[in-house]
Amino acid sequence: MATATGTSGVVKLQLTGTTVAVVGEVRSFSIDGSADTVEDSVMGDTARSYKPGLESNTVSLECYWDQADAQQLVLDNRASIDFEISPSGTGSGSKKYTGTGIVTSKAINVSFDGMVEASFSIQVSGAVTEAAH
Repeated sequence: MATATGTSGVVKLQLTGTTVAVVGEVRSFSIDGSADTVEDSVMGDTARSYKPGLESNTVSLECYWDQADAQQLVLDNRASIDFEISPSGTGSGSKKYTGTGIVTSKAINVSFDGMVEASFSIQVSGAVTEAAH
C-alpha cells in the first residue's frame, strides 16, 4: 500500500461550466461523505433490515486568504462550483475526485498576530466521481 504526504495535494475549481484551475494558498482540504439507509423491516422479522439510501458529500477547504486568487474569489455563498481534488498530486495514475456543488459557507478569519485565513464549504450535488489522472 502506498502512502502520500499532504504537501502534494492539489485543489482545482471554477464556476460550473468553465475550466477548473488550481486554488492558491491551500492549507488543507477534505471530502466528507455519508450514506443514508432506509429501513425495510416488516412484521414477523426478527431483526431490522435496511436498503441503501441517498449519498451526501461535502468538500471543505482551508486557505491563506489571497484576494488576487481568481479561484478563491469565485467561492461566494450560493455559487455553483465544479471541482477536481487530487489528494496525492496530479501525476499519472494518481487518484482525483471530481464533482459539482454549491458553496454553503465562506469565512475570512483575521487576527492581529497571524495570517488572514479563509474557510469554504461546498455541498456536493450528485455523486463524487473517483478516477485516475
